Amino acid sequence: MEILINPNIAYLLIVVGIVLVIMALFAPGTGIIELAAFFILLLAFWEISQLPINLWALALLVLGVIPFILAVRKSHKMIYLVIALVAFIIGSIFLFKGDYWWQPGVNPILAIVTSILASGFLWIATTKVLESEKMRPKHDLARLIGDIGEAKTDIFDEGSVQLESELWSARSSTPIPMGSKVRVVKRDGFILEVEPATPNNT
Repeated sequence: MEILINPNIAYLLIVVGIVLVIMALFAPGTGIIELAAFFILLLAFWEISQLPINLWALALLVLGVIPFILAVRKSHKMIYLVIALVAFIIGSIFLFKGDYWWQPGVNPILAIVTSILASGFLWIATTKVLESEKMRPKHDLARLIGDIGEAKTDIFDEGSVQLESELWSARSSTPIPMGSKVRVVKRDGFILEVEPATPNNT
C-alpha cells in the first residue's frame, strides 16, 4: 500500500485523468473513456488524501490555466503558452510536500516531460475544436434529412455519425451499434436524430 501512496504516481494519475476527461468532452458517446477517467481520478483523489499538498503550488496550477486559455484564443501570443507551461511545471514539481520546504515532492524530470506532453495535447485538441467551430459546414443543413451515414460510436442518447467527410453528434430512440449504417430523420441544431438504415430506406 505504501508503494501506491507515491507523489509521482499520484501526479501521473491526476494528469492522465484530466487528459481523459478532455478526450471524453471532445469525443462523447463511447462511455469507455468517461469510465476510465472516473476510476483514474477516483484513485488519484484517494492518493491525494494520503499526501500533504502545497496549496500555493495547487493555486499556481489553477492560475496557469488562464494564460493557457489566452494562448489558445490568441495563437499569435505564444508568450502566454510559455507562461502557462512554466506555471504547470513549477506547480507540478512542488504540488506535494517534500521532506523539507524547498524539496520537490514530484520528480522534476517527470513533471517537466508530463507537463509538456499534456500541454501539447491540450493545445492541439482545443485549437482543432476552435478551428472546426469557425468552419462553415459543407453540408446544406436543410438537406441533411434522409442522408445515409455511418455510426462512429454506439448511438442511443448520444453518439457520433459520419456523413461524407464530416463527423456529427447524433442520438437515436433505439440503440444503434458502432459501424452500422444510419439514416438522418431529424435535425436539432447541430445534433442529428438518426435511425438504423434498412435496405428499404437506403
